[in-house]
Amino acid sequence: MKKVLLTVCSLALFAGVGCKNKSQQSTNVADSGTLDSIPKSTFEELEKKVGDRVFFSYDNSGLSDSAKAVLGKQIEFMKENSHLKFVLEGFCDKRGTVEYNLALGERRANSVKKHLVQHGINPDRLIVISFGKERPAVSGDTEEAYKQNRRVVTVIR
Repeated sequence: MKKVLLTVCSLALFAGVGCKNKSQQSTNVADSGTLDSIPKSTFEELEKKVGDRVFFSYDNSGLSDSAKAVLGKQIEFMKENSHLKFVLEGFCDKRGTVEYNLALGERRANSVKKHLVQHGINPDRLIVISFGKERPAVSGDTEEAYKQNRRVVTVIR
C-alpha cells in the first residue's frame, strides 16, 4: 500500500511539473520579477523570429547543422536577455517504450544544453526536462508527424 501511495504521489508531482501556469512559474524567473513582467514580444521573438525548437533524427540525440543554426540564434537571444532562465523540453515520436523515450528526450535536451553552455550560456539558466512521447506536437502515424515530434523546445521560465 505504501508503494502505491508513493507512486501516486510521485506521478502527481511529475504531472504538475509541466502544468504550471505563469503565476506559478514566476518565482523561477531571475532578476525579472515574474513572467508577467516579461513583455509578450519577448516570448514571440523566441518562438517566431529566433526559433524555439530543434529537431532530431530517429533514435538520435546528435545535433544537425540546421539544429545548430537555430541554436546559434537562441544563443544570441539568451545573451541579449541574460536575466531570463529557460527550460529545455525533450520530446520523442510515439515509437518505443515510455521509459526509452523519456531517456531519449532527456539525452536530446542535454545535447542542446551542452551546446548552449559550450557557447557561453550559464548552465544555471537552463533546466532540462523530458516528456518522452507523452506530448506530441502532431498526431499521426506518418514519418512527417514523427519528424515534428522528435524535438527539443526552448521555453522561457
